Amino acid sequence: MTDKKINATEREVDSDLDFSFVLASSVHDMKNSLGMLLGSLEEIIEESTAESDAQKHRFSILQYEATRINTELVQLLSLYRFQHQSDVIKIDENYIDETIEDQVARNDVLFKTQNITLDVACDPDVVWYYDNDLVGSVVHNVLVNGTRYAKNKMQLTAVIDNDYLVIEVADDGDGFPKNMIDAASLDSDAHKDGNSTQLGLFFAAKIAELHQQKEKKGYIELSNGGALGGGVFRIYIP
Repeated sequence: MTDKKINATEREVDSDLDFSFVLASSVHDMKNSLGMLLGSLEEIIEESTAESDAQKHRFSILQYEATRINTELVQLLSLYRFQHQSDVIKIDENYIDETIEDQVARNDVLFKTQNITLDVACDPDVVWYYDNDLVGSVVHNVLVNGTRYAKNKMQLTAVIDNDYLVIEVADDGDGFPKNMIDAASLDSDAHKDGNSTQLGLFFAAKIAELHQQKEKKGYIELSNGGALGGGVFRIYIP
């Protein structure tokens, strides 16, 4: 009887592991399919001139929501890899402006449909050591979310300050609510309710923390004010 109980328990554990893998595989397939749909949607938007403000507004909603869902699927897959793989981060020397340019170009159609003007300030000669894909995904997510809260303008800057690469995204919206500012820490209780915005912050904070240099760890900050008077997001990479 004891052996049978142990075997049953082992089968339950195996089932849980299999389900976790299947779920991750399914999310990966959904991400790829949604990416193809998003690409087709962007082509349609670029080729079809909106006939009215109402149609333009519908285009912007479709573009934003599809991009947001795709981003969340990418975040879920990344968090799965953080938990199940040891080599999730690949540190290389990168030009900061190239990382930023890739994400700006990636969201060009979204900026247009949302009527957002993005100003970028970054020294093209500055290089830093970080995982280009992971840091790029954080910048992408912040830009996408920024188009939701900005009124007309956003600003993206990157500087080296006190031995940290600091990437900042600011907007001219109404600013972050207090619960979002509190959620910028990995150990915040705000992450426990599974809110999608807080998932994005947890994802960004986790990626920042994976970047370490001696005793220094990366981190993120949220605040209000800044150059445009709205919300300000910063990621610090040592």
